[in-house]
Amino acid sequence: MKNSSDFKKFLPDLIAIVAFIVISFIYFLPAVIDGRVVVQHDSLAAIGQGQEQRDYMERHDGERTRWNLSMFSGMPSYQMSPTYDSSKPQDAAKKAYSLFLPNYVQLLFIMLLGFYILMRAFRASPLLSGLGAVIWAFSSYFFILIAAGHIWKFVTLAYIPPTIAGMIYAYRGKWLQGGLLFMIFTAFQISSNHLQMTYYFLFVMLFIGIAFLVEAIRKKEMPRFMKSTGVLLVAGIIGIAANASNLYHTYEYSKETMRGGSELTRHAEASVGSDGLERDYITAWSYGIGETWTLLVPNTKGGASVPLSENGRAMDKARPEYRQIYQQIGQYWGEQPGTSGPVYVGAFVLALFVLGLFIVKGPMKWALLAGTIFSIVLSWGKNFMGLTDFFIDHVPMYNKFRAVSSILVVAEFCIPLLAALAVKELIELPGILKSNKKPLYISLGVTGGVALLFALAPKLFFSSFISTSEMQMFGQALPAEHLQPFMANLTDMRVALFTADAWRSFLVILIGGALVWMFLEKKIKSEWLIASLVLLCLVDMWGVNKRYLNDGDFVPETNQQNLFALTPTDEYILQDTTPYYRVLN
Repeated sequence: MKNSSDFKKFLPDLIAIVAFIVISFIYFLPAVIDGRVVVQHDSLAAIGQGQEQRDYMERHDGERTRWNLSMFSGMPSYQMSPTYDSSKPQDAAKKAYSLFLPNYVQLLFIMLLGFYILMRAFRASPLLSGLGAVIWAFSSYFFILIAAGHIWKFVTLAYIPPTIAGMIYAYRGKWLQGGLLFMIFTAFQISSNHLQMTYYFLFVMLFIGIAFLVEAIRKKEMPRFMKSTGVLLVAGIIGIAANASNLYHTYEYSKETMRGGSELTRHAEASVGSDGLERDYITAWSYGIGETWTLLVPNTKGGASVPLSENGRAMDKARPEYRQIYQQIGQYWGEQPGTSGPVYVGAFVLALFVLGLFIVKGPMKWALLAGTIFSIVLSWGKNFMGLTDFFIDHVPMYNKFRAVSSILVVAEFCIPLLAALAVKELIELPGILKSNKKPLYISLGVTGGVALLFALAPKLFFSSFISTSEMQMFGQALPAEHLQPFMANLTDMRVALFTADAWRSFLVILIGGALVWMFLEKKIKSEWLIASLVLLCLVDMWGVNKRYLNDGDFVPETNQQNLFALTPTDEYILQDTTPYYRVLN
């Protein structure tokens, strides 16, 4: 009887896991069945850079070379794809955690599963935890990472929610469970070798720790807080120690790179001190202040840096005489040098986040709000240099990482978490909005209202839909008599892109608001509310993600392998056995 009872207890969790597997397979069908792969720039570059190592291993019975001439002026091979005998147990554990699923399927699966574990730590039901998992895992940036080949960044991010789940369990007195989770996933994060993401989420952990400290002071439970903190410190140290070899070699090697300082003289305005990256390099990819609205409307700045001619909606507005030019002009008109796509967290997810600011109680709400604001403002980089300069100059390690726009992953974590906690509050305390629905109306008005205004009067909020660099380029390339008509037509095309997505976000928020209203009026039960929100958010975010990672991005694996077949030119070059050379291509 006990075994039967235990099975029933865990059955909803098993159903959720099966659902995650199904969702993950469906997204990547039919490519994953056909054995096709994504043509990823960074992955192709990594394969090419590692070809020398693989050739060496084939010629020397599996022996590894410790130096690679294909990177920069040569570099240690253990920094390219670090493998240590001590990490083999971790590798086996990570494969088991991903249930040995196919490559792309397992990526989405572990992203879903990690946040599900976190929601369960917050005592959410399996169904509500599934909602949280979906609205986190389907944030657009994660699919853009897969398309670009930033796989280790993706994997590191997938291990962060269960790491934080360990914190939640520990601070709630489940020290063994919390300590084990924190230790295991700290080790998994670090072994995934993208320390920038781990570093950014240390700030989130700090905010959450402060939230629990405030709660402990208020409830006079400081001894328990200190014990929980001690458990986490020990667990974290063990997780870090499991990756000591990799961390030590990374630290030693960093001294010889641009992150460790330079022997060359820098311009005074570019200098950051004795070590670290230069400011211009750190902030080259800075999110625009107005671009932040992509959290609500994905095409706020046009989406990705792909030819405008690829978008049928935009080309419907194109004048015939300019259609050929639009093959050379990108959809994106933001302030970054280029982008593979926007950071979109889901229109109704953002509405629920705002609602959570009103109805979720306790310091955790403020921790998540602080994390959101913190990441958004820092993502502005060179567009908000006061704070950026402070962090570069005074916050340890901040100047070791570039592409500050990527810190928006913190907002992508905090927003869906507070949104899911808002739904949890609605369900557990259904009367919370019965007498006063103002918080609901405000949250819908702030998000849906802004989306509606964007749709109705886009030029009222954005003075130009052409970037400064584009204006300079067009001024030099186009005859004077064509300049203004062309720019007017280009503006119309980009406005069409923007307003279409604004209407789309408004509709999603309207449907989501109607579902919440129906629940408050007892027209649908809580289970149907959650299931409907899962479907709504999944359809919304799935559609956006398919713009940046879809079946057309997959090719037969043989196409990728053939890229590294020796050509007659390669064979001629290899006749020169001098070990140090460069080829002018």
